[in-house]
Amino acid sequence: MKMAATRLIALHINKGKTVAQCLADRTDYSENAAKTEDGKYISAYACDAKTCDEEFLLSKRQYEHITGRTQAHDVIAYQIRQSFKPGEITPEEANKVGYETAMRFTKGKHAFIVATHIDRAHIHNHIIFNSTTLDFTRKFRDFRLSGLALARLSDIVCLEHRLSVIIRKPYGERQKRTEYPEKKSQRDEICEAIDAALARKPKDFRELIEILQEAGYEYKDGKQPALRGKGHARFARFRSLGKGYSVEELCEVIAGNAVHKSKFVEKNRTSARSSQVHQKAELSFLIDVRAKMQAGKGAGYARWAKVFNLKQMAKAMMFMEEHGIKSYAELKEKAEEISENCDALLESVKADEARMSEVSVLRKHLINYAKTKDVFAAYKASGYNREFYEAHRDSLALRSAAKKAFDAYKKENGSDKKLPRISELNAEYAMLLERKKSSYAEYRKTKSEMQDWLVAQKIVQEILKEDEQKKEHTHEQGEENRENSR
Repeated sequence: MKMAATRLIALHINKGKTVAQCLADRTDYSENAAKTEDGKYISAYACDAKTCDEEFLLSKRQYEHITGRTQAHDVIAYQIRQSFKPGEITPEEANKVGYETAMRFTKGKHAFIVATHIDRAHIHNHIIFNSTTLDFTRKFRDFRLSGLALARLSDIVCLEHRLSVIIRKPYGERQKRTEYPEKKSQRDEICEAIDAALARKPKDFRELIEILQEAGYEYKDGKQPALRGKGHARFARFRSLGKGYSVEELCEVIAGNAVHKSKFVEKNRTSARSSQVHQKAELSFLIDVRAKMQAGKGAGYARWAKVFNLKQMAKAMMFMEEHGIKSYAELKEKAEEISENCDALLESVKADEARMSEVSVLRKHLINYAKTKDVFAAYKASGYNREFYEAHRDSLALRSAAKKAFDAYKKENGSDKKLPRISELNAEYAMLLERKKSSYAEYRKTKSEMQDWLVAQKIVQEILKEDEQKKEHTHEQGEENRENSR
């Protein structure tokens, strides 16, 4: 996926539902706590994210009252979906890009919310903006090629944030798809997972099932044992998987009385599930062959494990040579240095996140305090009337919360300390976001390097330990021979 794909969707009234129900359905999905980390990555313009559906509905009633026009089959809101390339953007910056895109597209004339979802590999925004303008006199009308205009605007915003964009080619230059990948059935996926699990040399059928369960498969015992993968409603019986995959045939293969023949003959054909079961890191820890033998593994597994260990030892030696490491002491020192650097980067990222959260909260209080200025002045002029308070409870509560936050800020920073301006907070937030993005990218790179150094250190440590044991054994053997010769 390239960065950033956009789509404009008109939201209509669903059959059998009211405008309020439809708005609530759309906004509730966008603000899903599991997708937005408990609302951490939600921002709003000219409305409160928690009550935006009610505010949108109120604006439509105001529109009808002012213009006299009804909206029986009209568009109630619009949704913009904006998807980003995996690993290229942080959730905070994605939300900022979405906010900027929505602000420019609506020209600040429509209230909107931006909910950044992080539940998928690609971070994406759900932007919902009210079809009614803020002055309740007009409505947004979808125009010809509006989707293309939105995509170009999104590209401009992304380029300003130093992010990649889709390079659109003329229709005649686009690559046409002539072949479509074969759709795999659940049974094919299960067979591939069984092939990968058998490669790990399970000692019995129960261990085979445990490997499959680790890979995400659900097992059902009984007269007809069966498996079910994630996202599938039904179980698939072993006897329905085809030749070589029944319980009896698999038990024969595990016992060493038969050779397993995979139903997939293509050498390059693999699946995501089989890779989950069988995937190994480039540089892996050594296998404790003795412990595995005591656990019931066979001689075949022991031979494979010894070869695997030799390969990993060779890789560790090559790793040291590539990095100019001459001794175990140097290797240990380098591994500790990279680990400390990795920890420092992580602490820096966490510190920036904490400060960004503080800036965001203070900025919100400043905006709420300014927005409720007129309401509070009217409340004060009414002599703090109870009825007036009840009618404007939400606005006055926001102002009260903002006042408490300001008092806490001055208590912490000194009573003479002035509150920062919103523009100053925006500048600080942008600086923190840029620094956090840079630190996080470096942290991920350093963490990957650290893992290689730690694995290499552990392998060399095991080699030295084994050499020491051999020397002790040789010394003991020599002592024993001298005793026998006397």
